[in-house]
Amino acid sequence: MSPFRLLAPVTVAAALALSACATTPYTGPVEVTRFVAPATERAALGQGTIAINFPDEISNEGARRAFAAAVSAELAALGYTVTAGPADQTAAIRTSRNPITATVENNRGPVSVGVGGQTGSYGSGVGLGVGLNLGGGREDATAITELSVRITQGNNATLWEGRAQIATGVKSPYSQVDASASALAAALFKDFPGGNGETVMIDVKKLQGN
Repeated sequence: MSPFRLLAPVTVAAALALSACATTPYTGPVEVTRFVAPATERAALGQGTIAINFPDEISNEGARRAFAAAVSAELAALGYTVTAGPADQTAAIRTSRNPITATVENNRGPVSVGVGGQTGSYGSGVGLGVGLNLGGGREDATAITELSVRITQGNNATLWEGRAQIATGVKSPYSQVDASASALAAALFKDFPGGNGETVMIDVKKLQGN
C-alpha cells in the first residue's frame, strides 16, 4: 500500500478543474541546495565512520527504512563507513511530503498552483490520492517530497547540509516512497559536497542507475 493514499482537502472551485484522467504522469526535476563548511573543516567529509538518525519521529516505518537505506548507500559510496554505534560524524535525516493546492481566483480566474494549505509528512501519513489536471493533456504536480540531511562531527559543528525536493503527480513512479527516496538521495549527494549556497536542478533521468 502506498504511504500517500489519504486525500488532501481541495476547494469546491478547484474540484471543478479535476479531469477524469491524466495522459502523462508528471515528474519534475530535483531541486538541490547545499551548504558547505570552510575548507579546513570540510576536509573531514567523506571519510571515517558516520551514523544516521531521524531527529523527527517518523511513524511510517516503510518510509523510514527507504530513506535510511537510500542515504546510507550514498554515504557509503562517498567513502564513509556507516555504523549504528558511536561514530566520528552524524547524518541527521528529515523528510516530508507537502501537498500542492489548486486555487481559483475570483471564482472565474485562471487556475494557479502553489504549495500551501495542509502540510503532511511521512510521520503523519498525510498525502494525496487525487490528481489535479489543470489542462495540457497531462497530469499536474500534486505533491512535493523533500529530503534534507545535516552532517555534523563530534563537537556538533555542521560540516555540510543539503536539501533536495521533487514535485510529482500521483501517477509518477517517483510518487512512490522507494523511488522518491532513491532519487532524492542520489541528487542530494551528486558531485558531493557541491558549492556552498548553490542551488541546482537535476533531471531524474540523469539519476537513473545511481
